[in-house]
Amino acid sequence: MARPLRIAVQLQPQHAPHYSAIRDAIRRCEDIGVDIAFNWDHFFPLYGDRDGEHFECWTMLAAWAEQTSRIEIGALVSCNSYRNPELLADMARTVDHIGGGRLILGIGSGWKHRDYREYGYEFGTAGTRLDDLAEALPRITRRLAQLNPPPTRPIPMLIGGAGERKTLRLVAEHADIWHSFADADSYPHKAAVLAEHCAAAGRDPAAIEHSAALGGDQTRGSVAELLAEADTLSALGVTLLTIGSSGPDYDLAAAEALCRWRDQH
Repeated sequence: MARPLRIAVQLQPQHAPHYSAIRDAIRRCEDIGVDIAFNWDHFFPLYGDRDGEHFECWTMLAAWAEQTSRIEIGALVSCNSYRNPELLADMARTVDHIGGGRLILGIGSGWKHRDYREYGYEFGTAGTRLDDLAEALPRITRRLAQLNPPPTRPIPMLIGGAGERKTLRLVAEHADIWHSFADADSYPHKAAVLAEHCAAAGRDPAAIEHSAALGGDQTRGSVAELLAEADTLSALGVTLLTIGSSGPDYDLAAAEALCRWRDQH
């Protein structure tokens, strides 16, 4: 199954004193040809001033759905712990309708202890959070099938993570897109483990789009280095490449270069 190369930007909803900066950034993403705009599902900044400005994930996605017309949107990733699965399905269906069928439902098991502590969620352990995710995924699927009106399309589900025993099994069973959080060195092994889980689930691994970030968590490196990394990852089979951009300025120079790189391939 040949897939086109796609470029995503994660507009990290941190360090923007005014939402207008994010509104401008999503508009610019669409203008320069980005395929997907992601945010993230946290309550405080992950980098820089940890008590700096920050905005919430899903209300923002609804605004993006109304504001844009072409670009796909989603969370990279939504935390399963923060919302009842049926509620999350309904939220996703609603944003899907607002945007005319452009939502990607990104989800993961959660990891940021401060978010859990300050917002009153039980943190548990990595294992219990993954077990909760395993229980939630079929509930989300069932609720999406029951909603009236239904989603405008089968909403693609993105699962983020690379845990070999549980997370990759869930990817094999449920995901349309796998975001590996892996670099070029670790990606081939993780992809091989995913293929094993797909075989056990009776699923072709080529049915799952493979996604990875460029430049690490904080998008380090020059544009030339990021393009070289894009060449390496795409040669390994990654077709969705994501670059991060943070407030307050939301520099999209690297994203624009990646869109040109995509178009040349």
